[in-house]
Amino acid sequence: MFSVRLHRARKAAGLSLRDLGERVGVSHAAIKKYEDGVAMPSSDILLGLSRALNVRTEYFFRPEPVTLEGIEYRKRSSLPKKRLDAITHEVMDQIERRIELENLFPHSPVKVFSAVGELPDSIGGMDEIETVAECIRKAWDLGFDPIPDLIDILETNGVRVFMVEAGADFKFDGLAARVDGMPIVVVGRHWPGDRQRFTLAHELGHLMLEGRLSEGLDEELACNRFAGAFLFPRPFVLQELGEHRNAIELKELGLLKDEFGLSMSGVLHRAQDLGVVSPAYRAEQTKLFRLKGWHVKEPGRECPAETPRIFEQLVFHALAEEYIGESKAAELMNMPLQKFRRVRSLEGGDAAVD
Repeated sequence: MFSVRLHRARKAAGLSLRDLGERVGVSHAAIKKYEDGVAMPSSDILLGLSRALNVRTEYFFRPEPVTLEGIEYRKRSSLPKKRLDAITHEVMDQIERRIELENLFPHSPVKVFSAVGELPDSIGGMDEIETVAECIRKAWDLGFDPIPDLIDILETNGVRVFMVEAGADFKFDGLAARVDGMPIVVVGRHWPGDRQRFTLAHELGHLMLEGRLSEGLDEELACNRFAGAFLFPRPFVLQELGEHRNAIELKELGLLKDEFGLSMSGVLHRAQDLGVVSPAYRAEQTKLFRLKGWHVKEPGRECPAETPRIFEQLVFHALAEEYIGESKAAELMNMPLQKFRRVRSLEGGDAAVD
């Protein structure tokens, strides 16, 4: 167990055997023995490994590591493998702590995810995806109103949401996978809210459309269509914009972005999807956005980022019911005990947890 975790943490940190050995003060051959499971480090070396790899010592002795199944990365082809390994390691560390926490409860505190029963077995065209998104909204009692907190909706319906420190990493756009059948979705913690929400909805599309798309449909494009339809449903698009427009004011796009949490570019895309504006008009606006740099940062107010709360709530639930003590709670939240005590007592700037 220790050997597997050490190897994984070293790979995630992008270090060679020799690099890690130099940081800890041992030979690369010693590190290899630890990873091969033929030797165990002393307590001093264990602390050195922990510091060098930026993990808590408890990390090395958790139960069997989780395995991500059916991984779907939204990433650019230029994302370096080292960076992808680091993101995967960060995700798996969070998932392991989440599973360990949930297993402390006598009964599962989180709903089990299940696909919506009314969905068609086969989807032959993009227009049918509109109906799929509407079916899921109906099954989840969302109506057609804007969704103020998408993370809460996903968590409530059995999709675990995790966040990674990928704020400046525009080559990573998200991840969807399963762990023991449990669906998970991953986004960047410090991304603008509209980017988070579109990625979350896109990854939900992967989960809902899996095995349903006809051979000729591109899955990524289908999930993009699903994300737009889920966040900004067809009835509201037609209500807010009308059935046909020759042009849409920039301020209109900004107001709809504020209301639905979908980027201005995404609103334009929805308008083209539903035939409200022509492909030529949207292409013209896309060119303008690129010319002004709005494809990177749109004008106007930025959508606030969303924050998952259920993990933190479950930690304090378990603490209140005495399933765990303070030390274990601090370990699960990956913070020093003294800081956790300040958070628990709502003292000072540490009262809020990111």
